[in-house]
This record gives sequence, C-alpha cells and structure tokens, in this order.
Amino acid sequence: MATVGAYPRPIERRDPVWISLEDGTRLAARVWLPVDAEASPVPAILEHLPYRRREGTAERDALTHPYFAGHGYACVRVDMRGSGDSDGVLTDEYLPLEQADAVEVIAWLAAQPWCTGRVGMMGHSWGGFNALQVAARRPPALRAIITSCSTDDRYADDIHYMGGALLLDNLRWASTMFAHNSRPPDPAVVGDRWREQWLARLRGSGLWLDTWLRHQRRDAFWRQGSVCEDFPAIECPVFAVGGWLDAYTNAVPRLMQGLAGPRQALIGQWAHRYPHMALPGPAVGFLQIALRWWDRWLKDRAPAPDGEPPLRIWMQDSVRPAPHHKTVPGRWVGERAWPPSRITPRRYVLHRGRLAPEPGPEVPLTHRSPESVGVYAGRWCPYQLTPDLPLDQRLEDGGALTFDTEPLPERLEILGAPVADLELAVDRPVALLAARLSDVAPDGAATRVSYGLLNLTHRESHAHPTPLEPGRRYRVRLQLNDLGQAFPAGHRVRLALSTAYWPTAWPAPEPVTLTLYAGASALTLPVRPPDPADAALPPLPPVETAPPLPVTPFEPPRTERVVHHDAVTGAVTLDWVQDSGRHRYDDIDLTVHSVAADRFTIRPDDPLSARAEVAWTVRLERGDWRVETRTRTVLTATRSTFDLVATLEAREGDAPFHAERWERSIPRDLV
Repeated sequence: MATVGAYPRPIERRDPVWISLEDGTRLAARVWLPVDAEASPVPAILEHLPYRRREGTAERDALTHPYFAGHGYACVRVDMRGSGDSDGVLTDEYLPLEQADAVEVIAWLAAQPWCTGRVGMMGHSWGGFNALQVAARRPPALRAIITSCSTDDRYADDIHYMGGALLLDNLRWASTMFAHNSRPPDPAVVGDRWREQWLARLRGSGLWLDTWLRHQRRDAFWRQGSVCEDFPAIECPVFAVGGWLDAYTNAVPRLMQGLAGPRQALIGQWAHRYPHMALPGPAVGFLQIALRWWDRWLKDRAPAPDGEPPLRIWMQDSVRPAPHHKTVPGRWVGERAWPPSRITPRRYVLHRGRLAPEPGPEVPLTHRSPESVGVYAGRWCPYQLTPDLPLDQRLEDGGALTFDTEPLPERLEILGAPVADLELAVDRPVALLAARLSDVAPDGAATRVSYGLLNLTHRESHAHPTPLEPGRRYRVRLQLNDLGQAFPAGHRVRLALSTAYWPTAWPAPEPVTLTLYAGASALTLPVRPPDPADAALPPLPPVETAPPLPVTPFEPPRTERVVHHDAVTGAVTLDWVQDSGRHRYDDIDLTVHSVAADRFTIRPDDPLSARAEVAWTVRLERGDWRVETRTRTVLTATRSTFDLVATLEAREGDAPFHAERWERSIPRDLV
C-alpha cells in the first residue's frame, strides 16, 4: 500500500462548513478541496452519512477524500439531519426526508463558487443506499454515483429480513443506531446549545426496532427506498461495488441487470469494506479506479481502458474454514453483461445423503434440527475487523440433512446464485428452512461458501404470506446468495438443510419436523466454464491512499466470541463482545471508547427459549468534558408476540442527564 501525500493540486480542509436547508435546518460538513478551487472550480463529490464526520468515519474519510480532492474535486462529507453536529433528530434510516435533504445539498454544492456545477455521490453501506435512492430522484446536478456494499431491495437484502425470516442483525443494527443516536453534538463545534440538541435526540430519536418489527412483510415501508421498484428512475451512471464476504453482494448483479444506463461493477473477495481497505486481502487500488470513473462522468475524460469489461469479479479459490482470513486466493475474471451468457446450469438431484446428476427413486427424509443449529455461522454481515466468519461446518452439519457430491473429477467454478428446488412437507403452520452450500475438503473440513433462508409462509410472496397446511406437500424454490467460487478437484460440494439457523434468524414459534422428498428435489449450480480472455484482462492498480488520520491509542481493541453449552439445561449461549479500545482523535482532541456486548441464548428443544440481548456503552471525553451513554435492548418471543425491552441512560460527567425505558409487545405475523 502506498500513501500519497502530494497531489497535482494542493488541498485544504474546511470544517465545519454549514449548509442551510429550506426549512432552516443546518447540516454540518467537512470539505476537502483544492486551495485554488474558487479560481479554478472543480466538480463536487458528496458522502451523506449519520456516522459523525469528526470521529465516526474520520479515519476512513482521511484515507479517501483528500486523494480525490488532490486530483481536482471538492469532497464533501455531510452529517445528515440529527447526526454529528447537524441540527435535528434522526428518527429512522433511509427516510424520504433524508433523500430530500441530500437533493438540497446537491443543489447547494452545484451553486458554490468553487464547484463547476457537476456533482457525484458516493458511499459505502448507508451511503451506498442513499446514493442509489437520491439518484432515483434525478437531481439535475447529479451526474454519476458510486455505491459500495449496499442494496436495491430493503426487504429482500438488508439487515432486517432474509427470505421473509427475521434476522437477528435487525436487533444488532437497531442497537448500533440506538448507541449512535444517543451521542451528543460536539460542544467545540455547536457551542452551548449542545445540551439542548442532545436532549432532543435522546427524547426524540425513538426505538427503531419497534418500528421495524411492525413491518414483517414486504409492505410500503420497505418498498420506499428500494430502487428495484423502479430501476428506470435511475438515469445517471452507476458504479456498483461489492465483496463476496459482504452481506449485500446480491444487489450488484441485480443492478447490472436492471439498470439501463451506463454501469460498471467490481466484486472482490472482501467483507463489508471499501476495496482499498479490503479485508481480507488482496486490496486493490480502488481510489485510482474511482478517480477514472469520476474523471469520465464529471470531467468528460478518461474513458475505460481497452479490454476492461463492465463487470470485474474475483473468482475465489478454496480456503480452509477459519473465523478470519488475511487473504483469500483467487483471480480476476471479467463479464460483459449479467447474467453472463456463458453460464451453464448444472443440476444435481438430492438422494439420501448425496447429490448426483442422475435421477433416482423418491424417498421421504424426515428431520427436525436442534434450535441451536447456526451458532457457528458467524456474522450476517462480516467486517473482518474481528473473527466473524463461519467456522468449520461439521460443527453444524449433524443438525441438518446433508447431501454431498462425489469427489469432483476436475476443478469446478460457479458464478451466480445456487438454487434449491425442493419438494417438502412440514408439521407446523409456520416454518423456517435454511440452506448452506459448503466446500468439503478430502479430510472432511467444510467451508461455507453460500447460504439462503426461506420463511416457508413466504414461499409464494413476501407481501402476502400464507400459513402452511401441516402434512401438505409443497414445491418451493430457495435461492442462495450469489458467489464466485472455485471447488478444486477431489473436493465435494455439500448442500445442508436445517429447520433452524440461530442466531442468524429468529426461530419459528414451534419446533418443526421437515419431510424432504429426495429424488423429487434438486440443486442447480451456475457453472462458469474457463474463459481464456480472463488472462488478458488489464491488471488492477496497486493500493494508494491519502495519509492516515493521527490517532493516539490508550487501550487496545478487544474481541470475544465464545459459545457456552450448558450440559444440564441444554442451553447454548453465544457471547460476542467488541471493544473498540480507548483512543484519541488528535486533530480534534477527542477521546472515544465504545463497547458492544451481544448475548444470544436458546435451548435446542425450545424455540420460545430464544433470547437476544445487545448492550452498548459509549464514552466521549475532552478535558473536563465527559459524556457517557448506555443502551440495552432485549428481545424474546411467545408463540404470538415479539416482546421488546430497551433502556437508555445518558450521563454528563458523573451526573445523570436522561433516562428512558421502553416495553413493547408486537404481534408475530407468520414469522
């Protein structure tokens, strides 16, 4: 990795820059731009986030935005309404008001004397979401976007639901934003009114999990902000970025297929990270790639290099199961369109314990999984900053129906989404089905490479689920996550099916017995044959970044991921602690320390024993100024309700500042 501190145009950083909206709200921004921009204007690049520009994303921003600024852009990192030092209260994610604010900000940027009137928008995760959402509103000055690790479908492929099943990351993410929203603006920026603003946030932000749990179907709440509802609304060029270990990669192929305008895609092996900060490696020179994109669409120059395909994809090689990887081996391949025309479906019939291309007799296989299956699955959305990947799947496969191919006679590469077409019956009106695809080495080690979930009441519709008739036979299609994966000769492909996947998904209200009809069920893999053109692809550039932000560590970060099995009660508990460490952002003299502690408990024989708790502690200090917030959220369920208890405590120095408690009971809706 090369650090670049000298640029074609010297730059300056301005902070705070205040952007006034039509309703009187002021948004706080940090701006990097060439020092001569007012004499020689430049295009602007907007990143609009709720994560606090001065310390929340400051380290990431420092590696990225000065680089673009030095090459002739004004990079503008805005604290959205109700976050950081901006006015207002943030009451949910991806609201129409958030999008309308961004449209106003874009118009403001285009009118600045240092701007040419052309604006791009970029973002990772939340910022990638709203880049797509704002592009769909077509603000006149917005000429192109880059969206990284985001989604076009807020119900099908976000942190809330998967296949109609309730994700536990719904709770985790609500708790994360609970902690973010309880932090005050910085007195060094907003002055004496910081207490008034802080109290307004503490009282007004609300309990987002309560809202999200009241929308268990794909209704208007989730359709708002899902750009897949109207792909033609997006007319500006779109560069979509994802990683196979990230939770949002399914959106990239859909965007490439659904959008009609200029588009480009890059899918690497990384988790939830920008490619120039990729974990696991190898990282790539994303800033140079992005700069070429901006130059093309914001400056009318720098066309794509000869031989560069619209889709550049990392074909992963086999790795041993591990909670963390420094690098993932593989190679870059290219495709001209999605779906790739060269993909060949390979169909395997499910037989008793095996996958085979030939048909066979129909055999009913009956299975009930322990409710604790899934405890070794890792995070729904890995970041790879901590050991968060799935462990050896042999730890889970004893609680599932498994089907293996024979050892592969030659290397097999698949690109796209595996699909399981299954004939089945269950004995309960509400049931969950989880499918895992694993790479099984000759010694038996099993690495999960893809998975999918389906709430079987959603087998026909996420908007209009219907209960199952116990004992009735159904044919269902379960699509697993997209992947680009090579299986070596001598390895096996394994499909595992279970009726539970805790704590990735909340369990069905009652234990479920599944009858799967082998011989009538099949798995289809999207096989990509070798393409000699891959060897001629132009190389991607090496990593370059701007200099890192100066940060002084006082206490190191710490992670715990521990599974407890109580041999007396049978209870299985997963404890996951992420301590960020205590460190100071030297440029603003602010010391930060945050700790998130998750606990997920269930008994293998009782889905109603499921209990999930997430607690956060956040401390901010500068000199004599100290604030602390503590949030705690607990979710349990009965057969008919989700039961939610949450608490918030805020302190200034040693004195209590505000406290609140929520108790909610929310009807289960075929979940």
